[in-house]
Amino acid sequence: MGSERPDLGWGGVTTPALAALFPGQGSQKVGMAFELYRASAAAKDVLDEAERTIPGLLDIMWQGPAEVLQLTVNQQPALVAAGAAAFAAYLEAGGDEPRFGAGHSLGEITAHVAARSLSLSDALKLVRHRGTYMQEAVPPGQGAMAAVLKTDRAHVERICLETEGIVEIANLNAPEQTVISGEAGAVAVASEQLASEGARVVALDVSAPFHCSLMRPAGERLADRLRGIRFREPSFDIVTNVTADILGSIEDAADLLEAQVTAPVRWVESIERLQALGAERFLEFGSGKVLSGLVKRILNNAEARAITDMKTLQEAL
Repeated sequence: MGSERPDLGWGGVTTPALAALFPGQGSQKVGMAFELYRASAAAKDVLDEAERTIPGLLDIMWQGPAEVLQLTVNQQPALVAAGAAAFAAYLEAGGDEPRFGAGHSLGEITAHVAARSLSLSDALKLVRHRGTYMQEAVPPGQGAMAAVLKTDRAHVERICLETEGIVEIANLNAPEQTVISGEAGAVAVASEQLASEGARVVALDVSAPFHCSLMRPAGERLADRLRGIRFREPSFDIVTNVTADILGSIEDAADLLEAQVTAPVRWVESIERLQALGAERFLEFGSGKVLSGLVKRILNNAEARAITDMKTLQEAL
């Protein structure tokens, strides 16, 4: 898709290459995208389509309560809708088209929507099922996740391998921020050992152990849904979670989204790959500013912003 060529502006002057980022679970907030709906015709169109696809979604996004929005089956489509709306509002306001995109976990699906390789309606239906399948893959209380801070990937990998039971790396978010996932007992043992060896460990309030082998039934069920979806050539290059590299062929998109359910999110490598490809600006679209914060921890002096409302949108133009 020409990602090795510079993006030339007026007079052949090279303009900073933009990477669009889209968040995953945990970035939701009651009231998300409401201001964009009121201020941007493009965002309103996106959110109205989301409401037609999943009736009641906007009320959950704007009224909550938070514990209802937090449910995986609601949270996933809400984040896709908010991310797509923020991106549409940005383009409507005259923002630059990105040369690259990436999403954290379900955010990769939002990236496909922004790149026009997946329709919003198909994406929303897909993540609604994705959330249901992931929730049902492991009975409540049997799985757990924990964030491991102040230590590196190799240390976390070693403890996971030494721990009896299923405990695996789920997210590689920053050089010293790794998330582990698996059986509740194994995660607890690994967490205790990591803490005893100097790491800071924070148990996560999640409804299922995402991005580990326990999610295999969810991935298999999702594969059936993915086979019925038509993907188109994206308008910008998408760096995928599973490979931490550009999606080489649109024919691989469905397989990678299935694999992503059980594979770790290789976020550090993905951001480093985007920089190597030439990305100089990083804009996070949707709710929260988790990803823009991670970019600044991964890359020195990176220009990274989050667009969640009209104020942050104008600041990014």
